Amino acid sequence: MTSAKIVIAGGFGVGKTTCVGAISEIPPVNTEAWMTAASETVDRLDPGIDKTTTTVAMDFGRLTIGPDLVLYLFGTPGQPRFWPMWDDLCRGAVGALVLADTRDLAASFPAVNYFEQDSDVPFVVCVNLFDGVLHHPLDDVRAALALPARVPLTACDARDPSSVARALLTVVEHAMSRTPRPTAGALAAR
Repeated sequence: MTSAKIVIAGGFGVGKTTCVGAISEIPPVNTEAWMTAASETVDRLDPGIDKTTTTVAMDFGRLTIGPDLVLYLFGTPGQPRFWPMWDDLCRGAVGALVLADTRDLAASFPAVNYFEQDSDVPFVVCVNLFDGVLHHPLDDVRAALALPARVPLTACDARDPSSVARALLTVVEHAMSRTPRPTAGALAAR
């Protein structure tokens, strides 16, 4: 049995907790706290958004891919005050899924920047389809985020397990493509 750690990252309210909860085969572990008026200066309480809780440490889920592979999913908190935890959550990860919300694309820049500049974890950017519709072509999103061609870009509905599974498969495939394969000489030396 092989296990792999996948990090699900992104800005505040982008759907990380929903994504982990949609696909986890175990009841997800989360550290949700109620958002109150007292936190208004720290966590935005946008009118029209039904967000009443926020992740303050991490989300955790598990997904068995086959008889020999289990994915452990770690969702990051999205608020800037919790970003220092990302280094710990990414330690040992084979890949990351960075969720983006095209309604607030600017909130995606810190996560994309983190994985491009501050981490060696291979990552995929995934536009969350909040209402089930892709409002902007992926090429336009790539240009807006200034994503290099080497970073895969996809879309998923974080509420839909099969959609999340396809996005996670993209992460696994991308991570595997970046993993050096042993040469015949190295295998013979074992």
